[in-house]
Amino acid sequence: FAAQRHVLTYMEDAVSQLLENREDISQHGIARFFTEYFNSVRQGTHILFREFSFVQATPHNRASFLRTFWRCFRTVGKNGGKYSNLLTAQEYHCLLQLLCPDFPVELTQKAARIVLMDDAMDCLMSFSDFLFAFQIQFYYSEFLESVAAIYQDLLAGKNPNTVIVPTSSSGQHRQRQPPNDCSPLDGVEASLFYQCLESLCDRSKYSCPPSALVKEMLSSAQRLTFYGFLMALAKDQGINRALGALPDKGDLFLDPTMDQELEKLVAQVSGLSISGPTSSSGDAANLPVRNSSRINSLWKPLHHQRKMDAESEGSNEETDSSEN
Repeated sequence: FAAQRHVLTYMEDAVSQLLENREDISQHGIARFFTEYFNSVRQGTHILFREFSFVQATPHNRASFLRTFWRCFRTVGKNGGKYSNLLTAQEYHCLLQLLCPDFPVELTQKAARIVLMDDAMDCLMSFSDFLFAFQIQFYYSEFLESVAAIYQDLLAGKNPNTVIVPTSSSGQHRQRQPPNDCSPLDGVEASLFYQCLESLCDRSKYSCPPSALVKEMLSSAQRLTFYGFLMALAKDQGINRALGALPDKGDLFLDPTMDQELEKLVAQVSGLSISGPTSSSGDAANLPVRNSSRINSLWKPLHHQRKMDAESEGSNEETDSSEN
């Protein structure tokens, strides 16, 4: 159970955070720090402003990052005029870097390639198209690395069963050239392709889409291309539900919990109070209300802490120079 849930990964990270911030934590107690840390892991907020190596370290971290990206930027596709929700790959990458400063641009470009296919990389994409493509590319990155090798071997008439499943480090840094479909309309035989994928999923140590859903997805196709397969993965709502990070496409711009939090925040900033709607009898509606009072968290992401320290040092230097 501990290995499946990556408990050791989080224990090591918690201890690292504890040692990094031991002066602040010692004032309030270690027990409180660990409580807040693992609460943040459970809530999925522990990946905010963290380094990419940590963000992609576990399936839970990846799902948490996907969910956070959606919740933070869903309004990109919800508000505005006709073209307000269309952004380029570079612009989406800038949004990703707001949550993870060292997020690799290669992953963003690979996700964009799923949407754009043969179009230029500077073409505009809708938020929903990019988000679901990004989900597949980011969450299943090691799986897709092996799928690319299998596809190339099938095109060349080789035995794809000899493909090596990449490690997380190689999947992160190695750049495989996208499969060059010499005849895009032909691709490879779907049934043979699925047999290879099923064998890959059986031996892979990394996250893979449910093989039953992949089989159902490919059942109606005779031949397919690599990017056609990736697009089908991105659009399949069964696979999206199995992954569990994002809502269905029809509910993509609905997040009542976040909307309520934003309304409370706006009310606090403006000095107004948000009261629940009243019934005709004058009684308040029976709606759950969360306590808006918050305490300062002892646990802060290391990157955020270091950024604050750097800004503080810069401010001191400016003060010293002005005094002189």
